[in-house]
Amino acid sequence: MTSAPLPSAPLHERLGIRIEAMSADEVTGSMPVAGNTQPFGALHGGATAALAEGLASIAANLHAAAADLVAVGLDLNITHHRSVRAGDVHGVATAIQRGRTIASYGIRISDDAGRIVSTARLTCALVQPAP
Repeated sequence: MTSAPLPSAPLHERLGIRIEAMSADEVTGSMPVAGNTQPFGALHGGATAALAEGLASIAANLHAAAADLVAVGLDLNITHHRSVRAGDVHGVATAIQRGRTIASYGIRISDDAGRIVSTARLTCALVQPAP
């Protein structure tokens, strides 16, 4: 896994997402619950989805870069299994398929106790970068 610096990601900064390790096969990171809740005090599903997509997008772009391509999201689906009201959530995006034109990643989000909070899948198209 690499610890190379990432380009600026304003949404990640606003949500407090921290990238811990990254490779084309797997990216790990975490995010605080505080500041990312819905009106009833539980972690917002949209924040959880942003964490999942962010981790998998980094992995997909590391894969795409080997062919001088970029990864763009085609499909994100997420299932929320339990609510979280405090602490951090931790995500692991793992490659399902890394092809020449498509890359898919499975993402598991857990709480500080290791209980599954959400599971997701992101599929990206690998395309030429914009001029």
